[in-house]
Amino acid sequence: MSIGRRTILLGGLAAGLAARAAAQTSLPPAQDARPLVHADPTEFIDLWPNGAPGAPSPLPAEALRERSTDAAFNDRILTNVARPRMAVFRPERPNGAAALIIPGGGYAWVVVDKEGYELARLLAARGITAFVLFYRLPHQGWAAGPNVALSDAQRAMRLIRRQDGLDPARVCAIGFSAGGHVCADLMTRFAAPAYDPIDAADCLSARPDAAAPIYPVVTMSAPHAHAGSRRNLVGENATAVLERAHSPHLNVPADAPPTFLLHAEDDNSVPIENSLMLREALRARGVATETHVFPDGGHGFGLRLARGKSVENWPDLFLGWGRYQGLWT
Repeated sequence: MSIGRRTILLGGLAAGLAARAAAQTSLPPAQDARPLVHADPTEFIDLWPNGAPGAPSPLPAEALRERSTDAAFNDRILTNVARPRMAVFRPERPNGAAALIIPGGGYAWVVVDKEGYELARLLAARGITAFVLFYRLPHQGWAAGPNVALSDAQRAMRLIRRQDGLDPARVCAIGFSAGGHVCADLMTRFAAPAYDPIDAADCLSARPDAAAPIYPVVTMSAPHAHAGSRRNLVGENATAVLERAHSPHLNVPADAPPTFLLHAEDDNSVPIENSLMLREALRARGVATETHVFPDGGHGFGLRLARGKSVENWPDLFLGWGRYQGLWT
């Protein structure tokens, strides 16, 4: 994964010009044209200016679907991601910190509102520039296979570090469920050559300065693997070698970033053992780890569904941890 000096210089010019004028692909219209409770972001950054590498033919046909039947909130999902990109939420008074938000969806789709836009608005209100990642799905024929979402996450981190006005040493990654797996994969395999470099941004580190996998999918092995995520990521008949390669707790380097873990004990979808295994692996490598376990909350609570449960105040814990890590004030 080498890149020549001439390519770096030319790519540096291109990347600098592209930092603000990047190609933008908004989300497709929702199949259910219900009114939006909150306005959607107007800024998007395409990860791959000439299209994502290793594309299948034909490309997946993106679709946005509304799951909510309550007029008080939206709960959309994006399926068949063909053009991976980030939705950008810029604060009125930015403090220089940034967060890459990686929603879940069992590697079958990417959640838009519940684990993406809702948190992005909260962070932006506190001065943190938030980037919601819409990543490709590994079972849809991309050449990178199980590494395709990691490729997008690495590229996203590097592009964030190219953004004007942001401190490249204060970029946090936070992911939920299968997005928590992407987050955990990123924080443990940030140095893995997941794609061939295309410009000077790819000379930058993909390592998050801190990471927060929330109710994450971690292991790809029985008995604690999330069946849907495992099927979509490595397949029903994955070998032990393939399972290990995509189980972040088995790939923790000594320089993994400080980590915030959070899970509910009554999670009947992704067993809490996923977070506990990652915690033990991080501690064994001497990585600073803060872990919160709550008696109730279930799975997929995000922000809105945490209300009225013991897990309700988790965003305050996360923001406090970020302050302790020096990410924001």
